[in-house]
Amino acid sequence: MLLGVIVYVEQSLNVLNLPLNGYHMQQNMSRQPDERIVVIGIDDMSLEAIGRFPWDRKVYAQLLDIVNKPGHEPSSINFDISFDEASDSASDQVLLEALKKYDNIVFPIVGIMENVTRSVLVEKGNYIPAYGFRTPYEPFAEVVRTAHINANIDSDNVIRKTWLKIQGPDGTLHPSLALNAAEMTGIDVSKYLDQDWVAGDSAKGEILIDYVSTSDGFITIPFISVLNGEIDPIIFQDASVFVGFNAVGFENDNGSTPVEKESKLVYVHANILNQLMNGTVTTTSDWVESLGLMVLLFALIWWLAWRLKTTQSIAVFLGLIAVAFIAQTIIYQQTNHYLDIMNPLLVMLLTYILNIAIKSYVENKQKNFITKQFGRYISPELVKQIATNNTEIQLGGINKVLSILFLDIRGFTPLTERMKPEEVVDFLNEMFNLITTKALENHGTIDKFIGDAAMILFNAPLDLDNHPYYAVKTGWDIQQGMNEVRERIQARHGVTVNCGIGINTGEVVVGNIGSYLRVDYTCIGDNVNTAARIESQSAAGQTLVSEATYELTKHLFEYNFVGERMMKGKSVGIKLFEVVGLKEKEAVSPTGVMETSTTS
Repeated sequence: MLLGVIVYVEQSLNVLNLPLNGYHMQQNMSRQPDERIVVIGIDDMSLEAIGRFPWDRKVYAQLLDIVNKPGHEPSSINFDISFDEASDSASDQVLLEALKKYDNIVFPIVGIMENVTRSVLVEKGNYIPAYGFRTPYEPFAEVVRTAHINANIDSDNVIRKTWLKIQGPDGTLHPSLALNAAEMTGIDVSKYLDQDWVAGDSAKGEILIDYVSTSDGFITIPFISVLNGEIDPIIFQDASVFVGFNAVGFENDNGSTPVEKESKLVYVHANILNQLMNGTVTTTSDWVESLGLMVLLFALIWWLAWRLKTTQSIAVFLGLIAVAFIAQTIIYQQTNHYLDIMNPLLVMLLTYILNIAIKSYVENKQKNFITKQFGRYISPELVKQIATNNTEIQLGGINKVLSILFLDIRGFTPLTERMKPEEVVDFLNEMFNLITTKALENHGTIDKFIGDAAMILFNAPLDLDNHPYYAVKTGWDIQQGMNEVRERIQARHGVTVNCGIGINTGEVVVGNIGSYLRVDYTCIGDNVNTAARIESQSAAGQTLVSEATYELTKHLFEYNFVGERMMKGKSVGIKLFEVVGLKEKEAVSPTGVMETSTTS
């Protein structure tokens, strides 16, 4: 956020904002300027006919008489040509006499804005000052109106703004050529001078130019065509006429605008006058609007980055960028207001990158923790699924069908009497390592070790297809693995050790159960108790399953029916089945695919 504010203050993104503003202006142009604006152009055809510039000033006197035909006089004739020096005295006299006859002639003045020792500083609320003016030849200046033609050029050499008035050293205010023409037409221009329309440290009377058309959109008449009487004088009646260069060779009179790379400056004046005639105002975001949008997007992206998954937040992020550009376009089309979205989007981008980086770090740290901690209890496949897919383990308890395996080590008590304490610990570690390995290989979750017993869950915390198969397979694998352990212990200590295993399948309550001080992930319910009772009925080296588990796995394992047993808390007996082997012939795998079993 701070970096975004610094970039805004330094205006570093103007390299993007200014062209984008120009694009919107170009797309929004009507290309139909007011028909009361007429340009008499000093073009290549006129130069060829009249001769090399500068021309004899008698030519201008002739032009004035033609344009000011009685009954068809224009409201103003505005010269974008300087007459600041004397020329041939006879020609000057002819022009002077013509100027005296009409009160609608405007000659340009140029404000001296800087020199080698000083430059103009803009003070908000004050008119832009000039140290002096380059004025018309004095006899002309006494009989014509004057207006300044200073171009307000941005750092990238584009004319986007204009000073409607410039203040001279004596405090006199001098209107721009376009403002003076608007006032001579009778247009009220007070709103442009009474308010600050340009954000930042702008001068009073400084406005953004609303370019309505490129050069070729204005009514333009060749100078020579007027002299030859080829133009109906009615076109000039009540019009604001500009006289200026539009010949290719006059590069000093060129300028760049937001809508045209190379434009003759006379058309800049024409666009400004058109804006004043139509009363349009173009504005850009001030610091309050930009900062407010930055804060809004900063808070929104911060919230979204942590609220949504990364893939979702990327989609929302890209969607917000699209919405920002669409909103900017609509706002400009409707209000001529350029909404600065580049600085807010930079804040949004930096905020998003920072939050995603932090979030990724936290998530990776959490995933590593999950992998390290839960990898001791559940299969690596389940750990990976939780970590990579962000699968949530539901907090609290839920009803779910599980397969529960209880295991007890038989012969452990007499064994401890013949072992040193450290040997007992080593033995338990060896046994639990075997149990854990087999359980994890079959996607089980180690719920707990209780002394020399263990409780293993299947189908929790994540869903596991065919969990009864994996529960029985775990019991079978553990019993097979006990063969080597039993032989080694028998040979070393003369004690026989075995495992009794009981398995049941049914609905239980599973989840984080406990108090706010101590929470265990476990399951409770009648079916859990049943699994424990079945284990207590098992003999050494025997794996017993309930009828429910048997019905779900009888096509995969060989069973012997061992009878119906009464158990504590039960009013009816429970049928028990002993696992005696895997199917030897063609059998359906846990996933439903035909495969060949290899063990009996």
